[in-house]
Amino acid sequence: MRKALFLPAAAAVLGAAACAPRINIDFLGTPALAEVVLVPSPAAEKVAVLDVDGTIASVAASGLSREGDILSKIFVRLEKAAADPLVKAVILRLDTPGGEVTASDIIYHEILKFKERTRRPVVGLMMSLAASGGYYIAQACDLVLAHPSTITGSIGVISVFPSLERLFDKVGFRMEVVKSGEMKDAGSPFRSMTEEERRSFQTINDEFHERFLEVVLKGRQGKLTPEALRPLADGRIFTARQALEAKLIDGLGYFEAALEEARALAGLRAAKVVAYTYYPKSKTNLYAGVMGTLPPLDVKGLDGLLPSLKTGFYYLWLPEVWKERP
Repeated sequence: MRKALFLPAAAAVLGAAACAPRINIDFLGTPALAEVVLVPSPAAEKVAVLDVDGTIASVAASGLSREGDILSKIFVRLEKAAADPLVKAVILRLDTPGGEVTASDIIYHEILKFKERTRRPVVGLMMSLAASGGYYIAQACDLVLAHPSTITGSIGVISVFPSLERLFDKVGFRMEVVKSGEMKDAGSPFRSMTEEERRSFQTINDEFHERFLEVVLKGRQGKLTPEALRPLADGRIFTARQALEAKLIDGLGYFEAALEEARALAGLRAAKVVAYTYYPKSKTNLYAGVMGTLPPLDVKGLDGLLPSLKTGFYYLWLPEVWKERP
């Protein structure tokens, strides 16, 4: 009797399962970068769009994504563009407050390598913000344009050393440290910084700042002199028009202007515009989903605002990073 009842019940369950809609949610996207056409053209030649977006760091932000840190994102896209002989130029879109000194410098270096290896032009297009490390990276481009409402500049270095000493005093916590030399725990969050430590860190800041100036002078060679640059390199920000007047950029315009310049530098009368993404369905136009990645998880508090900021040295406009996110 039990067997007779079981068979119809099992058949009903299987039938319902067969008729039920199947929902497949792929949080990781496709297994490999896919090319998507953003601006069609009958021409076979292509102009590839690459994005540098968000705080520049050597660690990945939180979120569900097939991709890792921003260095990996840029590197794999440069490699894919270099491997395609039909890609004749690159537009590098910059929307970033900057970030880590080394991460910014590596991206700058990789763009220079791409240009040297392929002999293809790279046009920089600044979006809402291209400050500090973002401006640093732009110096690898053959031409730099900014939207009329762009904020750029912030040429300088900032060191971040969080201090928990007063908080620990209130809760009665102490950290005992045994060290081999006076400077071994310099920058420790558990105590105040000494003047000797501050001078040491300032020396490092000054060296990185001089490196920044060298990169800008190389990128703006023939357009900006050392005497004109130094007064501008105190960390201040500029509107796009102010940057143009100071000769920090080459022009104002929108994506169409950047595309026209890229085609001209590559000697193209026409070209389709492409991008590379793991999420082809989300990349449907020029402004849909920077880099085609999923948005980060909605994490409240400081960890959600800035997961990558840690003790260290930055080419970074810090107020933009700390402002409240919607």
